[in-house]
Amino acid sequence: MVMDTAIKYANYIALGSKHRNGWHTLTYIEYYEQCRRAAKAFLKLGLERFHGVGIMGFNSAEWVIASIGAILAGGFSVGILSTNSPKACQVIAENVEIDIFVVDSDRQLQKVIQNKGTPLSPVEEAPGSRSLPRCPAEPSRVFQIQSSLKHLKGIVQYTEEIQMVQENLYSWKEFLNLAGDISDEKLDQVIDSQKPNQCCTLVCSVGSLSPLKVMMLSHDNITWTTAAAVQSLCYKCPPEGQEVLVSYLPLSYIGAQIFDMWVAILVAGTLYFAPPEAGRMGMIPRPPGTGFLMDMLREVQPTTFYGIPWIWERMLDNLKTSHLDSSTFRRKLDRWAMRLGLHTNKQRMLEQVHPPLCFRLAKMLTFDRARKFLGLSHCEQFFNMGMGLPRATLDFFLSLNIPIFEMYGLSESTGLHALSGHQAFRLLSCGKGLPNTHTKIKEEDKEGVGHICIWGRNIFMGYLNDKEGTQKIMDCYGWMDTGDLGFLDVNSFLYVVGSIKDTITLRSGERINPYPIEKRVRTHLPIVRYVVVVGQDAPYLCALLTLKCQINSETGEPRTTLTSEAIAFCRKLRSQSTRLTDILHRRDPLVMEFISQGIEAANAEAPSESAKIIKWTILNNDFSVGGGELGITTKLKRAVVAKMYQAEIDGFYQGYG
Repeated sequence: MVMDTAIKYANYIALGSKHRNGWHTLTYIEYYEQCRRAAKAFLKLGLERFHGVGIMGFNSAEWVIASIGAILAGGFSVGILSTNSPKACQVIAENVEIDIFVVDSDRQLQKVIQNKGTPLSPVEEAPGSRSLPRCPAEPSRVFQIQSSLKHLKGIVQYTEEIQMVQENLYSWKEFLNLAGDISDEKLDQVIDSQKPNQCCTLVCSVGSLSPLKVMMLSHDNITWTTAAAVQSLCYKCPPEGQEVLVSYLPLSYIGAQIFDMWVAILVAGTLYFAPPEAGRMGMIPRPPGTGFLMDMLREVQPTTFYGIPWIWERMLDNLKTSHLDSSTFRRKLDRWAMRLGLHTNKQRMLEQVHPPLCFRLAKMLTFDRARKFLGLSHCEQFFNMGMGLPRATLDFFLSLNIPIFEMYGLSESTGLHALSGHQAFRLLSCGKGLPNTHTKIKEEDKEGVGHICIWGRNIFMGYLNDKEGTQKIMDCYGWMDTGDLGFLDVNSFLYVVGSIKDTITLRSGERINPYPIEKRVRTHLPIVRYVVVVGQDAPYLCALLTLKCQINSETGEPRTTLTSEAIAFCRKLRSQSTRLTDILHRRDPLVMEFISQGIEAANAEAPSESAKIIKWTILNNDFSVGGGELGITTKLKRAVVAKMYQAEIDGFYQGYG
């Protein structure tokens, strides 16, 4: 697949990397040649067949070249999340037999190295050429590789100057220079010996509260899923046009890999990376794109954009703040245009109407202005990856003529199974299954909600070294139980409404899905950001709430000041609160009463008494990646939240017999 694109679109720009001195680009033929050089270098370092190359660092051209190079060389590409602890990296390396680590910085290097080594002296050359003096292999002067990593043969660092000296540590330039010792014929023999049903990529899932799971994906899993995604969507392809994409979601996630790497290659698009310094994370993890994404979007002007809920919420906050800061006339004009946009797009979604004549005026005066503000003027497809967005968020963007297409997939389904697009779009739905895949719902309840089971060539090979775990989720016919809850409508649109593992079992034995309850509460309380329903083994349900607070654009950390939207809502309630502390410490009666009424309204829609929220509390901070409540892709970590706020949860049931 890679070679075909390189030959057909040899001189089109494939990768763009921003550095201090400007943009560095690679054409498709240069991209392919770099991948072959990396493959030869891996073979020179001793990469064994079906052993791993662990890649750990910020998205970059080197990341994708190392990944494809590892596959060409007959090894496994193993993306490792850069926020993983040294212990997690060690566990992964032991389980998947990593021969070579590719890291982006000294910070990631230190996770592989056990003891401190010797810094380069001022008279030594910086790494980058073979003339760098190597230290003799003395324990006092050379890094000691962790003894448990018995397969480790080399480490490559692709950004920053190497700070220490070690015999098997290479800069990116040094690493590629190793390729000269391996012939094209030898590499071609390795490539030709590979089969579609053999594993080429490992996806690792490791958390503080869950054991390591390693998913095996074959060449066919990746190439078929990529082709199915392209067939289902509307991508431009040279010479008629060329897709422009921005890579910022961690490539260790297979969903990001499919769209950033493989779809981009199949449609011969241009993939842009942020400057290395943009991705530098301190001790506190940050959400993807923090501090650079908005500026990069305005500069690069992507034609397709893949967002996550956190990003869409930030964009919504920014647009609403801009709207509130504009003149009275501008606000009235935007409200008219947005009403028209929402009505027209809902009708268009059902293929019932052509846009009215005044739609072009609304587009020129409001819709184009909003897209330009977000850096999405040239964008024709907008996607949400991860958990589904709230209805209010989807409606807001739809009113600005920005339909956000939801998708559904797991690592076990090569990151994708169902997706929406211009030809298959329903609000709150993940769309329809990929061509020639199947979806069924088993153990349906009276409302048609049940376990989502999927089948297709996108389904993974199984868990590495875990036959029992694989058999638990897959039957002998290849059907996989996703562990998610949902339903199919009459037109085969898939709706995901929860996860089996998040189901709450009350003391009475009744099982409650928290997702619909949380969704109802957010609908009635627009100033609330997160709702977490709790009550495992308890007599009744309660809820932890966070209010919408401003986010530090550089760190991703929440501030105590409420968002402009939340403050404007407080003013409607005749409350003067502008900070979270105003509401919590002064017990703002107007806001508290509004929240109480919102909970009551949500309870009135509950299907049973057990599904009602009896008590609730507002937490003294919004959730964040750095705070630990959200994962690196900003997915809510329910088990962690329950552990962190155990005191508040215990308080709900204090005195109950």
